[in-house]
Amino acid sequence: MKTKKRFEKEKLRKGIYILPNLSTTLNIFCGFYAVIASSNGNFRAAAIAIVLAGIFDMLDGKIARATNSTSKFGVEYDSLADLISFGMAPGFMIYLWALKPMGRIGWLAGFLFMVCGALRLARFNTQVGSVSSKHFVGLPIPAAAGVAATTVLFFHKIGLNGNAMPVLLLILLYTLAFLMVSTIKYNSFKKMKLFKKNNFNTLVTVVLILIFIAAQPSIALFMIGTVYLASGPFAVLYRHFRLSPKEESIEEPDQESSASTSVDKP
Repeated sequence: MKTKKRFEKEKLRKGIYILPNLSTTLNIFCGFYAVIASSNGNFRAAAIAIVLAGIFDMLDGKIARATNSTSKFGVEYDSLADLISFGMAPGFMIYLWALKPMGRIGWLAGFLFMVCGALRLARFNTQVGSVSSKHFVGLPIPAAAGVAATTVLFFHKIGLNGNAMPVLLLILLYTLAFLMVSTIKYNSFKKMKLFKKNNFNTLVTVVLILIFIAAQPSIALFMIGTVYLASGPFAVLYRHFRLSPKEESIEEPDQESSASTSVDKP
């Protein structure tokens, strides 16, 4: 009887592990589809697929923690999925959409974006458990891919093609690549208390943001991505000009005080 119960428990445990890995597989599917859509010139569909990949990427971590089914296999599988969906797919999309006329400079920018994404993922995997969960060191690769994808959607919304501003988009790709491998800290929002009591104004703000996203998704997502992109450098400048060296030395240990005990998203 005990053997049967043990077998059923082990079977259920193995079944739970399918859930986060299935979400990761859907992440890869969206990234692969983004490459196919870009090859066919359907850049809007490619951008939407990358945004959906970001949603699945967020879900697999949530599912793994909620079901207590985190594993080393899942971490490695997730990193490989992120490299495809948020490294190769956005770089390839931006190259075909805007940078192809620039020749070698254009495809090298897409390659650099992918390589910096790979370096960002590798560095993140080696830092798990040794840095604070409150911040990401460097721009997370899903956020970089999200900025690239929402830029395509925003341009499509206002009726512009990537060929209209190739130099600007080249600079954007290089900037995203640099920020991914930089040591600039970005808020991870891991400490958000969604299920705790909050100010009434907070609820109103969240509702207004959701309404804005529902009404104008292309513009809203582009603005959110741009604000998050700028938040890291802005925080560095703020600390540099507003905080004295003594205050900065006091604040720094607090940012790295508690090591992450769970697998966060890069």
